[in-house]
Amino acid sequence: MKKTFTAMTASLFFLIMNAADQVTITVSNPIKSSRLEMVEADYSAIQDKLGEGNQVIIIDADGKEIPSQITWDGKIIFQAGVSGKGKSVYYAKSGIPQEYEPKVKGRLFVERQDEFGWENDKVAYRVYGHGGAVGYDLFNKSTSDLMLDYWYASEQNQEMRSVSRQLSERGYQDLADQVYNAFSYHIDHGKGMDCYTVGPTLGGGANALLNTDGSLFMPKCYQSFEILDKGPLRFTVRFTYPEQEYNGEKVKETRIISLDAGSHFNRVSVFYEGLTKPVQMASGTVIHKSNPSSYVISPGYMGYEDLGDASVYNAKYRQEFAKQMGKIYVGLLYTDKIIETSYQARENGIAIGHVLATVTYLPETAYTYYFGSAWDRNPETSFQNLTDWEAYLSKKSIEAKNPLKIKIK
Repeated sequence: MKKTFTAMTASLFFLIMNAADQVTITVSNPIKSSRLEMVEADYSAIQDKLGEGNQVIIIDADGKEIPSQITWDGKIIFQAGVSGKGKSVYYAKSGIPQEYEPKVKGRLFVERQDEFGWENDKVAYRVYGHGGAVGYDLFNKSTSDLMLDYWYASEQNQEMRSVSRQLSERGYQDLADQVYNAFSYHIDHGKGMDCYTVGPTLGGGANALLNTDGSLFMPKCYQSFEILDKGPLRFTVRFTYPEQEYNGEKVKETRIISLDAGSHFNRVSVFYEGLTKPVQMASGTVIHKSNPSSYVISPGYMGYEDLGDASVYNAKYRQEFAKQMGKIYVGLLYTDKIIETSYQARENGIAIGHVLATVTYLPETAYTYYFGSAWDRNPETSFQNLTDWEAYLSKKSIEAKNPLKIKIK
């Protein structure tokens, strides 16, 4: 027993004496343009060098701690800036992280039954758990504040809703509309609004299998969810979808969606259970009647300039509020070398079809792509037309295909 104890003590002493004071993390940029984005390093590899069980902080070249986060899949993430073809050095040290201001958030909004929303300092999204709206819905933001809690609380203000309803019942519809407009998130009150319409479409970036005739085999609304990362820098949620029969097979879909602080794009990994052979899968965005031809498609990206939906407003205010909606830019990014992009007509309500990127999905694999958005009324961005948005999509597509390289030493 004494010999065993002595051996264990010696082993522990060896680990302590050989633990590093700090670990160097070198971030290399393989492309010519400078970048500022979230990077991932292997957390266990860093802990092996610093000593198991130690909490870790990230510091920059000036010795200043910067926000970081440990993710559900064993990464430590932080935002890194790197010049074109350059390198930046950061350090991991043992220490207790500061309380960082959250830049991401998401939750189930029980006040709206089973809607699930998530956001960062740039964009906001939601999905529905019932009904025919199966794609990704989005909110426009003109602030870096996290807004979904506020917007939902305002929209569900029962006292104001009661006043509006009573005015309508008494025949004062104009006053009822004005009261509703005063608290509705369909109106821009200075920080953004909801004016995007999904309906029974893919909305702003969802995916679907293809039928044998090439048409979309539309997914259903999500069945369950699990929050994997809560921030402060990355929000991740896993959605599970109800089983459906597809070409004689019982198929169940899972999606893992991550949104990082400072990014206009979500990363989504799609997995289908139950398939026994390769199938065609598409992802894309809905094209609305209000702007039927303002889209671009490329092997690495696709984008659309959406004008929003003014039909939710009383006809008296429709023209006025349509001006508030501005231009909504929707985009998808792909890293595949083999991908087909196309427009597919599918008229439904105010929608006329989708622009789609089609790939071959292999059973028992995860397929990953990116979807995102922007708003021309956000003063922190410079997107004023489809040309601006396409240039940004092209740049981000190159970055997605050439990720920053991490070396731990």
